[in-house]
Amino acid sequence: MIHYGLKGVIAAETKISHVDGEKGQLIYRGYEIGEITETYSFEETAYLLWNVKFPTNRQLSELKASLIDNRELPSYMIDLIRSLPDEMNMMSVLRTVISAEGRRNYGWKPTIEQAIRITAMTPTIIAYRKRHLEGKTFISPKPELNHVENYLYMLNGEVPLKAHVNGLETYMILTMEHGMNASTFSARVTASTESDLVSAITSAIGTMKGPLHGGAPSEVITLLNEVHEQGDAEKVIRNKLNRGEKLMGFGHRIYKTVDPRSVALKSKLLAFSGEDEWLDLSMKVEKLGVQILEEVKPGRSLYTNVEFYAAAIMKAVQMEKELFTPTFTASRIVGWSAHILEQAENNVIFRPQSKYIGPVNKKEESI
Repeated sequence: MIHYGLKGVIAAETKISHVDGEKGQLIYRGYEIGEITETYSFEETAYLLWNVKFPTNRQLSELKASLIDNRELPSYMIDLIRSLPDEMNMMSVLRTVISAEGRRNYGWKPTIEQAIRITAMTPTIIAYRKRHLEGKTFISPKPELNHVENYLYMLNGEVPLKAHVNGLETYMILTMEHGMNASTFSARVTASTESDLVSAITSAIGTMKGPLHGGAPSEVITLLNEVHEQGDAEKVIRNKLNRGEKLMGFGHRIYKTVDPRSVALKSKLLAFSGEDEWLDLSMKVEKLGVQILEEVKPGRSLYTNVEFYAAAIMKAVQMEKELFTPTFTASRIVGWSAHILEQAENNVIFRPQSKYIGPVNKKEESI
């Protein structure tokens, strides 16, 4: 029996995360995602995925210091960012510049220190490339700012609003890890050959670049823009459904009930109600969207997914759509590296088989 795309095939055991689409659960190392986003920071959650447990105060301080130490890029990477063609998209830039980290000859086996370095430098690569394309000077990392806050600061040159930092940090925690998805599988396959961590991360970035996997929530932005311009959310939603269009940001391929990431993100954003018009607008659109979908498509249980509120956050922080997938990547690097580390603990090379369906003897066919 052939499982096209390996759908439903269990290829590895993992202790990192669990996704239950029927129950609407996402669990990191035994902790429900809602509990994590309510209580822990990006740095604490990254520590959990890499080290199995949450850090002590001392361990957290050491991790933060290590992330700060690795934020700045070596000169050859900065030169590379400047020299790459302007038309090269951000994901290709990330793939190329991170690949240049192979200059350090990491080798086998991967380490947490390597994972920390790649995680720390990725936001800087994105920010420096953005500034370069805009013809602006690079903004050096600010050591007193946390990981996500510093990312926003380097992008725009201003210390961001607390609501924006909390929203983006929550999103980046929620997208750190999501089971054996295509890019994670790609990372583990490369690592299984006993290649280095940089090569495995580069493989994952190449996979994330594909629109079937790492597509950005740009269509949700379009929906929010239409509602904002027309001022009538119900009219916009009903018109889209009447035309047979999908309501982007509602429903999910895996989650058959509420997307737990959406619930966690909404819960965090509710604390900042009234502080940003786009976050407030998204909550209004969600409420109406769920009501109208239940009326038009009863029994389908079409709730908002994580992309819906991600779009609202990206709009609020004025992040261009070209940065959506790179930002997703900046968080998912934590999950990829956790899987690479796990793969190395009990490594078996991935070697699936294929079934040959071509001719057996081309010469006989021509007789």
